[in-house]
Amino acid sequence: MESRTTVPPRIAAHRVVVLALAGLLPFELGIPHRIFGRAKDPAGRPLYAILTCGLSAGPVTTDADFAIHVEHGPELLATADTVVVPASYELGPVYEHGTLPVELAAALAHIRPGTRLVSICTGGYVLAAAGYLDGHRATTHWAHADHFQSLFPRVLVDPDVLYTDDGDVLTSAGVAAGIDLCLHIVRRDHGAAVANDVARRTVVPPHRDGGQAQFVERPVPEPQRAGTTSARAWMLERLHEPIRLSDLARQEAMSVRTFTRRFRAEAGVSPGEWIVGQRVERARWLLERTELPMEQVARETGFGTAQSLRKHVRAALGVSPTAYRRTFRAVGNSLSPSDGPSVDAEPAR
Repeated sequence: MESRTTVPPRIAAHRVVVLALAGLLPFELGIPHRIFGRAKDPAGRPLYAILTCGLSAGPVTTDADFAIHVEHGPELLATADTVVVPASYELGPVYEHGTLPVELAAALAHIRPGTRLVSICTGGYVLAAAGYLDGHRATTHWAHADHFQSLFPRVLVDPDVLYTDDGDVLTSAGVAAGIDLCLHIVRRDHGAAVANDVARRTVVPPHRDGGQAQFVERPVPEPQRAGTTSARAWMLERLHEPIRLSDLARQEAMSVRTFTRRFRAEAGVSPGEWIVGQRVERARWLLERTELPMEQVARETGFGTAQSLRKHVRAALGVSPTAYRRTFRAVGNSLSPSDGPSVDAEPAR
């Protein structure tokens, strides 16, 4: 009998509308188009439709020596499943007083209730001024965090993270953190396999360790010193094994105290927290891409028991391993347990 190739059913493209404001940063404007535009279903079909609008159709100034031409006006926001607001250097009363100009307020009024809202860098000022961030955890560029918090006291500002995810309201820190956030959204929508593929094609890590603290300028430069990269690489090869802090310190020829201090300075978290995070990432991969029973997933990831696996996955992702697998196995291609994760699919080192 002649074999036939089964084409997976098409997943309706999720519409992302990017709001281009005067004084925008071209780099940030391009992030949603680059990341979401690279996300494909198993048949190679786009998972997102990305469109751009302005407060009116026509030219929009940038912080560079060129303008961009936007085809759509603000009415396009009414069609969005997700709205992205990149940063702008010309926010005026939004940045100075936390209030929306009439034209911007009228544009945002087109957004339907339940639409997912995303900001990149100081684009969060727009969402906050509109009241969308009240009571929500949010972040922005570390250099603006104190000002942001004083201007919007009802927002739960976290200045230390690269991005926040508070359901349908997501915010990122400065510039490149917008890439991290968009990859996170792809991972949340369609699983780690799709997000990792986008990251590989974009030549960026699928996940960056630590938060903004590693990028904050310090008054006195720290002297050059040995890092903890080798120990992290060593850990990633042994996530299924018990890992002691003394073993990690030995990889870098450091005392446990020195290693712990330097690890936290580089990664933004303790060695123990980092290991748990990497084990959760490995568990996500196995849950999405294999049919291994929970006990085996627990052993493969170093959690030991299914109970421990459930505890850590629920703490990190907010759902049980079973619920996570049920959600994300539906959007990816399954592999046999023997296939295992490829080098490209490993968490970022």
